[in-house]
Amino acid sequence: MQIPVVLRTPVLLLCLAIPALLQAQSFQPVSPDELKMTSDPKAPDADAVYLDVQENSTNSSDNNYVRMKVLTEKGKEVATVQLPYYKQGGKITGVNGRTTHPDGTVVPLDVKPENLVIAQSTEDGIYHLVFTLPSVEVGSVLEYSWVYGYPPNSVPEPVWDVQLPYFVHKAHYSYVPFSVLDHPSSYITDKDGTVLDELICWELLPPGAAVQKLPPNGIFTLDVTNVPPAPDEDWMPPIETQLYKVRFYYKDKANPQRWWTEAGKRWEKPLNQFANPSKPLQVNASLIVSPTDTDLVKAQKIYTAVQALDNTDFTRAKSASERKQLKLAVQKHAEDTWTQKGGSSEEIALLYLAMLRAAGLKAYPAQVADRSERTFDPTYLTLSQLTDTLIIFIDGDKEIFLDPGEKMCPFGQLAWNHTLTSGLRQQEKGTATIATPESDYSQNSVVRSGDLALDNHGGVSGRLQIIMNGQPALRWRQLALENDDTELKKQFDKALESDVPSGVEAHVDHFLGLDNPNINLIAVVNVTGTLGVPTSKRILLPGYFFESRGRIPFVTEDTRETDVDMHYGDVVTDHIVYHLPEGTTVEGAPHSADFTWPDHAHYITGSVIAPGQITITRSFARSFTLAKPPEYQELQDLYQKVFATDRDQLVLTAANPSAAPPAQGH
Repeated sequence: MQIPVVLRTPVLLLCLAIPALLQAQSFQPVSPDELKMTSDPKAPDADAVYLDVQENSTNSSDNNYVRMKVLTEKGKEVATVQLPYYKQGGKITGVNGRTTHPDGTVVPLDVKPENLVIAQSTEDGIYHLVFTLPSVEVGSVLEYSWVYGYPPNSVPEPVWDVQLPYFVHKAHYSYVPFSVLDHPSSYITDKDGTVLDELICWELLPPGAAVQKLPPNGIFTLDVTNVPPAPDEDWMPPIETQLYKVRFYYKDKANPQRWWTEAGKRWEKPLNQFANPSKPLQVNASLIVSPTDTDLVKAQKIYTAVQALDNTDFTRAKSASERKQLKLAVQKHAEDTWTQKGGSSEEIALLYLAMLRAAGLKAYPAQVADRSERTFDPTYLTLSQLTDTLIIFIDGDKEIFLDPGEKMCPFGQLAWNHTLTSGLRQQEKGTATIATPESDYSQNSVVRSGDLALDNHGGVSGRLQIIMNGQPALRWRQLALENDDTELKKQFDKALESDVPSGVEAHVDHFLGLDNPNINLIAVVNVTGTLGVPTSKRILLPGYFFESRGRIPFVTEDTRETDVDMHYGDVVTDHIVYHLPEGTTVEGAPHSADFTWPDHAHYITGSVIAPGQITITRSFARSFTLAKPPEYQELQDLYQKVFATDRDQLVLTAANPSAAPPAQGH
């Protein structure tokens, strides 16, 4: 389902009054084999499978039918169905469903349309109609159907989601497109008024599958069988853009290279208008920089000034009534953003572009796909893939990618979701596609140091200092913009829970450098609790404080379907000093380790024993961000070694192990 484009001819409006060629799918007889099925040899260990999926689209509606088999207790979750739709104009009707038990008993869905639940909308304007099929048990066959009616005067652009959360035995799709291209007096436009004169079918399908266009009416059909479920693996890239699917959409030109050239012209025109380096901006830029500054220093000073403005994407955009009360006009130019001392991420990024140009510096805008959400595909001819604005500053013969719209992002760095992504950029003449650089792993560091005192019973107390830079610091600084101090500390404590050993409590006392992206962010954490297990002669403690119960990825999964996307490379260093109880000695310390995955990662550990204390260090430098499935075996070998080493223990000979723990006060 996709927001439809607009039909611009009064003649063809009559088409909307024609009844749909396809009606809502009626239920099909459930076969004895389907009722007897207890597992699926085509999908071993599956909790549920799709037996049949049908989606038939006409010029006015989508008609949908789904039949599923529940195979396990967990599979009963599929009984709750969420149907996505755009609330503006579109409407879901004809919801019907039933549950068939293994013995053949049929329990119909008995819910009135007015009692269907509408779930909260997502950020992209999609709502969900929610219902739960009745009396579902393991072995049940579930069926449901619905019709989505498009709003009047619209042209559907269906999206067929061919790869679904569970294995699909068979699926059928069809689309009866508008015939406006056969009528010279009619035309279709997008929301900007651009005439769209070609219907494009974009497809990413399993081997051997292809969309067919049937004569004489040009109906599109697709039949597929045995479609594997959507991958569900740790650290996957944005999977939605890699799943099997088909998209229909209308465009003004079909040749990708020509289309992107024309689209680039349309894209850069409003950006140049907004980022006009007006006389007032030139005056303000001259007040920020000094004539003796280098171009790089000028760019840094302007960056700091622009970043200091209110970024409403990280705080709260003012309502229309608030803007009216404050006499704030709609921002049409970068000058408005500067005057109003704030704006959206895009407005602030374009203000930075305008200020650079006002200072006589050379810079270009770029717009990229958010890597946390999607992968840019130049064969999919739409600018809607590109959502985030970056600025490319030209310093001599060097291009520096900057992220001024990302609040608290240091100069010279990009937020991780803007690295290793692609999009469109302006250049000296025209536009071109670009790829953004990888984040420098050495700039993304976490140093966790601790000064901790142990007692004879395995108790621990003391303080940790966690120093963050780069991406880890950016995450917490941005959370601080959206939460008060109490809530921020609560979230930080929650994150620590999975890092510190069982029995130990860690609570942040205060932060340092929270509001300055150009220095280290420091969290000071208080630690109390029980770290060790006393025996008759010894105290057993985890060798590595932060890794004793941390879940290390890629250890148990032997194969990999998708790329591994770790978001960014980093360096994590631990330095823990334990002060031992009087008379206690170190019987066994974690063994030293030093191994690498060449050109990808380096892991090193060590310990130093001194009178009354032991210092344990651990460093894991990971320079890679992405790993392909062919590299997975080497990656798994690395993490299995890390996992084995991190399980080492610290063994102390107790000074007085038989003494009872001290009584707790009240």
